[in-house]
Amino acid sequence: MSDLPELRLKKNEDRRLRAGHLWVYSNEVDTRQTPLKNLLPGQWVHVTNNRGRVLGTAYVNPASLISARLVSRFPNQVLDTDSLSTRIQNALSIRERFYPVPCYRLVYGESDALPGLVVDRFNDVLVVQITTVGMEALLDDIIAALQQVLKPRTILLRNDSSARELEGLQSYSKTVLGELAEEVVLEENGTRFVTSLQQGQKTGWFYDHALNRQRMQHYVKGKRVLDVFSYVGAWGIQALQAGAAEVSCVDSSSFALQLAAKSAALNNREENFHTLEGDAFETLKQLQQDGEKYDVVILDPPAFVKRRKDLKEGSLAYRRINRMAMELLGDEGILVSASCSYHLGREQLLNEIRQASYAANVECQVLEQGHQGADHPVHPAMKETDYLKAYICHIRKGVSKK
Repeated sequence: MSDLPELRLKKNEDRRLRAGHLWVYSNEVDTRQTPLKNLLPGQWVHVTNNRGRVLGTAYVNPASLISARLVSRFPNQVLDTDSLSTRIQNALSIRERFYPVPCYRLVYGESDALPGLVVDRFNDVLVVQITTVGMEALLDDIIAALQQVLKPRTILLRNDSSARELEGLQSYSKTVLGELAEEVVLEENGTRFVTSLQQGQKTGWFYDHALNRQRMQHYVKGKRVLDVFSYVGAWGIQALQAGAAEVSCVDSSSFALQLAAKSAALNNREENFHTLEGDAFETLKQLQQDGEKYDVVILDPPAFVKRRKDLKEGSLAYRRINRMAMELLGDEGILVSASCSYHLGREQLLNEIRQASYAANVECQVLEQGHQGADHPVHPAMKETDYLKAYICHIRKGVSKK
């Protein structure tokens, strides 16, 4: 047995960990036996059950609701450059099997046995996001491991996520290897895009919907498409590449729409590409007043339900935006409706689509259901890693409620 300090759980509080989960909540800790206040943020510990049996090795944050995150089921196995390299190499081997070009999420936290770490790959540029104290303490090892496994040209730290506040971490963004260009080019589903890794949202791109954008392409040939909450045009530009007659992207960010226009030009699709800057709800309202109709409407909004307490209000927002989209569709239209809100379950999103169809007086049929791709693998014991959902729906007009 090593000299790592013990973090002992209360009686019966080990059941979730024994089922495969990796998190220890502060209210599960026997603080009389092992006071959290005696531990330092990022310190390694043995997590034990109430009888002292070792359940695994974890790093801790006494100030966080999630007070410990397991990194191994074996005692004494902590993370260092070598073990990080091994786990990153394991993650890489999965991605290289399924992705023909090196543009994907390389590391997806707990699902890749690296809790608190996300790495997105843009060819030879890596964007790293660290959201926990334990991973922040390993920053130098993480950079060394990434260099060892991938030999990237550039590494950017986008440590400006709001999740860091919950861990008591400061927010910052910094290039730690090489030089970062203002814009980079990536490829997804055979389409090239321009994005900004420094100024863009999150890591600059959302790889999680790649499979759903691939599914969408089967429905857009020769169609008039509206891409709502478009960001830099990932859905819309791929619709053009798949043969859409016309695409309009709606977003509140002029900067994002400028990048979308550059991507349209990069793929020689600028002639049939349009942008609409403004609030999505207000823009859709105006389009309806103007009598506009579309064959396909794509909804990929930001998380309307960021916390459980937002569920009621956020659910209504999903219902409202889906109803507005349905009202803009012509008869026999296609609605692509997505959600990245973890707290809004798959059935709940479907329920909001159903209620929206009733309010819009249309018939709705679900043709396909989508989820995150292989670069966002789901940990079978952690439903927290399964957050993305999408529905491709057929909308028929002229249906009476009576």
